[in-house]
Amino acid sequence: MTNLTVRLPDDLHQRLETLCMETDRQKSYYIKQALEEYLEEKEDYLIALGRLTKPGITISLEEAEKELGLD
Repeated sequence: MTNLTVRLPDDLHQRLETLCMETDRQKSYYIKQALEEYLEEKEDYLIALGRLTKPGITISLEEAEKELGLD
């Protein structure tokens, strides 16, 4: 596992400290969890953006419903 040093604003650090004390968890737990969630969201966004900017096959709502048996 890799170590990483991060500088945080004092208010963010205090919020993290408070959360850790209230939940008896390590800072690394919350930082890792937050980073994983952020990266997943950012990756999904980039995939969606790529699909919007690249023309491809499109189908109408009616065609999609028919194909999925929802008509």
